[in-house]
Amino acid sequence: MAFRVLPKQACAVNSRSARPVVEARTWSRNASAVAVPTSSMPKLIGHDVLREALLPTPDPAADSATVALVQGHAPYMVATYVRPPPVMVRGEGCYMWDIENRRYLDLTAGIAVNALGHCDPGMSNIIAQQARTLVHASNLYHNAWTGELSKLIITKTKESGCMKDASKVFVCNSGSEANEAAIKFARKVGKSRDPSGNKYEVVSFQNSFHGRTMGSLSATPNAKYQKPFAPMLPGFKYGTYNDETSLESLITSHTCGVIVEPIQGEGGVNVANVSFLQALRDRCNKVGAVLIYDEIQSGLSRTGALWAHGSIAPPSAHPDILTTAKALGNGFPVGATMVTDEVANYIVTGDHGTTFGGNPMASRLAHYCVSRLSEIELQESVLEKEKLFRRGFSKLQSLFPSIITEVRGKGLILGVQLSQDPTPVVTAARERGLLVITCGTNTLRFVPPLIISEKEIEEAMAILEEAMRVCFGTEEQVAGTKGQQEMAPDGR
Repeated sequence: MAFRVLPKQACAVNSRSARPVVEARTWSRNASAVAVPTSSMPKLIGHDVLREALLPTPDPAADSATVALVQGHAPYMVATYVRPPPVMVRGEGCYMWDIENRRYLDLTAGIAVNALGHCDPGMSNIIAQQARTLVHASNLYHNAWTGELSKLIITKTKESGCMKDASKVFVCNSGSEANEAAIKFARKVGKSRDPSGNKYEVVSFQNSFHGRTMGSLSATPNAKYQKPFAPMLPGFKYGTYNDETSLESLITSHTCGVIVEPIQGEGGVNVANVSFLQALRDRCNKVGAVLIYDEIQSGLSRTGALWAHGSIAPPSAHPDILTTAKALGNGFPVGATMVTDEVANYIVTGDHGTTFGGNPMASRLAHYCVSRLSEIELQESVLEKEKLFRRGFSKLQSLFPSIITEVRGKGLILGVQLSQDPTPVVTAARERGLLVITCGTNTLRFVPPLIISEKEIEEAMAILEEAMRVCFGTEEQVAGTKGQQEMAPDGR
């Protein structure tokens, strides 16, 4: 059977399709550059061949090793996720490879986790060394690294000019656990300040996301997440983000704590107004409530400052509690809750605890990550890279003025608001070797590794432009792909 490749189609298979070889045990396939059949090949097969020729990283075919692997695993896994087809097996820097050896430029960083990129060499060395030394001993005993990590977090926080009264740290395993600790600490402060038990309410805000465990879920006013597990825990109230006018009635003498993201990630990359954070601080002071900043996604230099509130709020609006995770371990499970002395003084032995939290492995890795992420040079580079992304987004907005309505965020947590469903763009980008994710309503979210290079940003913007041309069209049309729904029909 003979095939011919049209010139324009051959050009579409560009340098992005070149990928290094992975381990011999990794599945691979021989991707042919054939395109248009000259025989009577069935129409469906002909379409697949053409699609393979046009796309650098087409989604795996139904008869691929990828689909076979996924289908083999599915019967044994609780169906809590809807994932796109590729199966990732290797990462390095800002790239990942799937089992069929296709390379992807990753602008998701594991949802703002891999700030130092995939498989950072320093982390790999620490994991190997610590695994031969001591991994876990429980909190029945002291270890060499939990205290060192806590000391470093407080020291770097104060050096950065953030959370001016930061004093002590509770180390745990995840962001949701960090927020659970913050909520419990706020409740303990409330009960201590008002022994009647009436000071127990926790205030959070619409479009926030604080986690999926019951306490943090109760602080996440999204029916999609809450409805299957209702009723929520009692005592949670919800306000409107950046609305200062309702705070007097929302935050009362019954309020023990207020939890807020300085930049909402899942909610659409919404940045808090300075006046809003200051009004929260002032109102909390007036009623004796604890102010909690959830910086699980936005913290650890993603905005160019060590903590996001440091690039937004003055010292007079700093929090009593700050929660962090994600980039704290660069992929290894670890979280932390930082508190002031005022809060710490209410917490006594037995009030809270964790089996795995603060283990030597996690604490040593987090110590390394905080050391790297607190470097001034890295923080300055984040701000320069933000300019490159915004320049690229500005160009795209000029090409698609009715599609791109706004660009939000700070540093390398950026949101591009679309007037249409971004799902086809996510698919078209992935099939061209670029990973992006969504958030909020019709928002493309960009949270790349902080180590991303100028060249990689340029590559990403070129692919994104091509993907948007495919989905929305311009005067210069290019070959496209049908969008795949990334989420289940009910939005889960």
